Amino acid sequence: MSALADPNAWRKHSPGSTAWSRSPHANTGNKFFIASADCHAQEPNDFLTTRMPDNYQERLPGIVLGSDGGKFQKTEGFRPIRLSDLKFEGEDLERAEAGKSPIERLAALDRDGVDCELIFPNKGLTVWATPDVEFSQAMCRAWNDWAWETYGPYNNRLSPVACIAPADISGSIAEIERAAKRGFRALSLPCKPVWGAHDHEHPNYNLPEFDPLWSAVVDVDLPITFHVSTGRDPRAARGNGGAIINYTVHSLAPTMEPLVNLCASGVIERFPALKFGSIEAGIGWIPWMLTAMDEAYHKHHMWVRPKLKNLPSDYFRSNGFASFGEDEPGLALMRQFELTNNFLWANDFPHHEGTWPHSAAAIERTMGALTDHERAQVLGLNAARIFKFEIPDRYA
Repeated sequence: MSALADPNAWRKHSPGSTAWSRSPHANTGNKFFIASADCHAQEPNDFLTTRMPDNYQERLPGIVLGSDGGKFQKTEGFRPIRLSDLKFEGEDLERAEAGKSPIERLAALDRDGVDCELIFPNKGLTVWATPDVEFSQAMCRAWNDWAWETYGPYNNRLSPVACIAPADISGSIAEIERAAKRGFRALSLPCKPVWGAHDHEHPNYNLPEFDPLWSAVVDVDLPITFHVSTGRDPRAARGNGGAIINYTVHSLAPTMEPLVNLCASGVIERFPALKFGSIEAGIGWIPWMLTAMDEAYHKHHMWVRPKLKNLPSDYFRSNGFASFGEDEPGLALMRQFELTNNFLWANDFPHHEGTWPHSAAAIERTMGALTDHERAQVLGLNAARIFKFEIPDRYA
């Protein structure tokens, strides 16, 4: 079958892994322990409406009709998006419909050779798409309620993250404590605390006013994550090339900002147990980010405040992490920049930019130059350490 007839045929191409001591393939006796650090829920359409107070109902995300009868996605912080009549077929349709119940998700994990996953919102990524921080926190609580009701009984393998609206610091602390008591393994914060375009008047994570939040996070011993497409509208470009421009520039790239905020500002010196990382933004830019931060620290020393005990890059290596799917440039630089303990593989199930259900082939395509130890670290051991997943005895 030609690539034109099967646009997903490339996903199956692989050089194989017969020379590896362990396998990425499901149902093999010598399989790696594999944890996906970035997967997404398939929320029902009413997950917010059934859990939100009446005074917020009219403001919730939804579908509205335009003057021409066309359907638009309405979200308070996004420009209206016209919904197309695109019809998925074949494997694309399978991905779009996959994992709608916990039992279906477990079967999907088994098929892909994945032992456990961290589950982020899908429709729920809009919980931060408003400058109204109390509204955002209410939507975060609703997502957390739905996610724990749905996946809590399966938390050893299906682990949802707890969403937090950080600009509401007192509300965030209460929600962090509630999430920890329930058993969530991680917290998810937006890439900017206040939704919208950059505004120097808005608080950001480098400022000491967030110290009570970091203190609460450290007290419950949960890592914080920053997922792509949060903090501001990622659909900024329209017209020719818009899908590519938005994905590359307005979705992935802004995920760097919160990491630099924490590494450069002294936050990690004040809270040395704080673990933080980017999700779904890839890893190829991490070595450049570390180099750029250190360059600025040295060359702009006359303006740098505060003076740090270590270089900014040291704080990422000791406390940071980043998830990726297929990122050969990042893997090629991983050893050189001493980042083997910082990178986390993910299949991004069930998103189309992910690797499910052909993750083994993707791993073989991209990890051939790694050592067995390095493969084991990035495929699962790093995630197990950071998110406290239990590794089954069969992998001992």
